[in-house]
Amino acid sequence: MTKITDTGFDNRITRLFGVRYPIVQGGMIWAAGWRLASAVSNAGGLGMLGAGSMYPDVLREHINKCKQATDKPFAVNLPLLYPSIEEHVKTILEEKVPIVFTSAGNPKTWTQTLRSHGIKVVHVVSSAKFALKSQDAGVDAVVAEGFEAGGHNGREETTTLCLIPAVRQAVHIPLIAAGGIATGRAMYATMALGAEGVQMGSRFVCTPEASSHMAFKERIVAAGEGDTMLALKKLTPVRLIKNDFYRQVELAEQAGATDASLNELLGRGRAKKGMFEGDMAMGELEIGQVSGIINDIIPAAQVVDNVWNEFVAAHKAPFYEL
Repeated sequence: MTKITDTGFDNRITRLFGVRYPIVQGGMIWAAGWRLASAVSNAGGLGMLGAGSMYPDVLREHINKCKQATDKPFAVNLPLLYPSIEEHVKTILEEKVPIVFTSAGNPKTWTQTLRSHGIKVVHVVSSAKFALKSQDAGVDAVVAEGFEAGGHNGREETTTLCLIPAVRQAVHIPLIAAGGIATGRAMYATMALGAEGVQMGSRFVCTPEASSHMAFKERIVAAGEGDTMLALKKLTPVRLIKNDFYRQVELAEQAGATDASLNELLGRGRAKKGMFEGDMAMGELEIGQVSGIINDIIPAAQVVDNVWNEFVAAHKAPFYEL
């Protein structure tokens, strides 16, 4: 059962997370710290800490600061390909984090451990096949992320428009849509396709609360249609803003670069260099295609309000007026 109420939305996602709106803030590296997560949660969505760019002691600090800044539920995003996973899990268990979103790995690895401690587990997938594997692993919900999304993407390159119906047909557990979503109308469209909530990353990067560098936020606002591209497919596909570093990668890939040479070109700390330290030329600038319609830097609470109000308006309007 799904319905709009005076206080928000009532469906499986809002009940699962204990939130007012089925709007989830993505756990983006170098952007999703405690200020952003608590602001989104306080606004009625589900805020999320991005553990992928945090050492275990830093994650613990952000969890504690988030607890102080909000009494609402929040989540931690746990990319399974990153080092220190065991220490991160230990921190999450000790700090009694209520919700964990896992990604970039096998959901069987940690799902039952987390759930045995009363933690809700959501896994991010890029195909119906992996959605089924996640359901079999016992997760509470899945995020189906189309290849429009920023950051690391699935090798299938399936768009959100195709992915959501395929996953909805494949699994019976709650489904969250991600990839190319920054507006209430996009939220309405994905829910018409079978999603029960949305996860947004790029839109929340362009907020004062995001910990990413202001130069990166301003570059996103300036981005137009076609300014991002999927790259580094031989390693792990990642969507990047086109800059000098991207053009070096493009030339290397066109010349048939090996995995080893691409790894050498990427080096260490490239994402931090761009998104956190503000090197717009040689940093790795991960953002989604939807950056082309993000035109301002506004508070996270305003993002939640704008998306929700536009969704409600779309829900009430006849289709020919949308």
